[in-house]
Amino acid sequence: MSEFDRDNQNPGGNQNNNSNKVPEYSFWAEQISNNQINTNNNPSPNSWGANNNPYQYQHNADPYSSNVNPYSNNVNPYSNNVNPYSGNVDSYSNNMNAYPNNMNGFPIKEEGKKEKKKRGKGSKILRYLAKAVCFGVIAGISFLLIEQLFYVINPDVERVGIFTGTRKEEEEEKFHIGYTEEAQVKTALHSEVSNVIGSTVPSIVSITSVTNQPTEWFGQRFNEEYQGSGSGIIVGENENELLIATNNHVVAGTDVITVTFTDGAEANAVIKGTDATADLAVIAVDITSVKKATREAIKIAKLGSSDKVKVGEMAIAIGNALGYGQSVTVGYISAKDREVEVSDGYNNKTMVLLQTDAAINPGNSGGALLNTDGEVIGINTVKYASNEVEGMGYAIPISRAIPIINELMSREILKEEEQGFLGIVGNDVTEDVAEIYNMPIGVFINQIAEGGAAEKAGLMAGDIIVKVNDIEVTAITQLRDYVTSLRVGTDVEITYMRNTDGTYEKEKVTVTLGSNPELKKNEDKAADDN
Repeated sequence: MSEFDRDNQNPGGNQNNNSNKVPEYSFWAEQISNNQINTNNNPSPNSWGANNNPYQYQHNADPYSSNVNPYSNNVNPYSNNVNPYSGNVDSYSNNMNAYPNNMNGFPIKEEGKKEKKKRGKGSKILRYLAKAVCFGVIAGISFLLIEQLFYVINPDVERVGIFTGTRKEEEEEKFHIGYTEEAQVKTALHSEVSNVIGSTVPSIVSITSVTNQPTEWFGQRFNEEYQGSGSGIIVGENENELLIATNNHVVAGTDVITVTFTDGAEANAVIKGTDATADLAVIAVDITSVKKATREAIKIAKLGSSDKVKVGEMAIAIGNALGYGQSVTVGYISAKDREVEVSDGYNNKTMVLLQTDAAINPGNSGGALLNTDGEVIGINTVKYASNEVEGMGYAIPISRAIPIINELMSREILKEEEQGFLGIVGNDVTEDVAEIYNMPIGVFINQIAEGGAAEKAGLMAGDIIVKVNDIEVTAITQLRDYVTSLRVGTDVEITYMRNTDGTYEKEKVTVTLGSNPELKKNEDKAADDN
């Protein structure tokens, strides 16, 4: 029950009962005694007028006006007739009361608004702690759910990094092993190249060739000596010979061939067989001319497979660059099975080669192109020569070269009178000629020697030889070299194309090689002179 309700319950309005009222009324009496009322009904400056109420501005509201003075003697503010708290004459009404809005000098509570209770620091700390705990729990659950979802989406990913109580020493050991492995990877390339060079250089030789070419000067003829350089790879040996593979253009037409081994020792060599189309040749060194120390210093090269080579793999080229001796260049395989048009100064031909950016310079021809295992994957042959182009060298794929090299190695070095003879005069049918005249590539027969092996076998002028035994023929020099590597009386199978009614048809014939009749004439002439 409010204090106002208790006041209204006074049944008689007796002032004697005022002593039993709550202390608020003595307070009002004290306030009235301390504040004198102006006789002109004007409140003093210390009165509770509207102007001095800090919480309400009421310009014309004066609770102490002369008309209604709740504290005058004539009107008992606590009587039943004029109740200052009644609804008829209420000096403390909403419009005229200076006190309802400022009870005892304290701010009032606005109706409809709840007072905010001041909370202590302890409750704030607890609230913050509760929020932090909730955030941590939610974050942890979210992390676990995201991790599980990742492994559901990526089932092949191995779960790693879960702590299982591994000892600190084990962790340090694992870190140490990983670091060492990384260091080995960084130095692997340098050590690989060094190891490859150390193990393969003994199988590489330098080749120096000398060619005597007739020259006419002011009507006088004399021989001029030309010297060339190249490289070779030791690919085998037999009881009598040390066999070296190189390019045909390195040794073709030469009169003297000198081989320099890795220890600087030199030896003469002879041509055992050549294939002009494939630009391959095999030369042989008499094994008795090689000293024991040199034989111990050299080794036979290990032939790999160019078919297994991948673009981007490291490639190492070794050769006698510019004739200065063995040198090494390093690069990568740029392309495989690259068709390159090559010219020997007389004819153009297309070769299928490996492309590398390892430098291949004059003198590198015939040298080895190696992989990081020290295996020969190609035989260096040509480079793209242009001021605008760099890093385009080419090598014969070893997988294509091996069958030809094996055939060349198997040839005998025969005396001239022992060499087989076919008995034809011919010209090359190159790719360009074949395209223009719609002819097959091979050797076109211009003339047939009377009584020769070709005539006896039924070959005719106009036929085009395309194969001898299992060897494809593309040049007259290739055909001659193969035939002269066989003994007189050897049977060979020749495949040729004959033009019948404007169409070339393939035919085969077996030819028994004869001897060169020119040699017989020279012998008879020499005998007559004697």
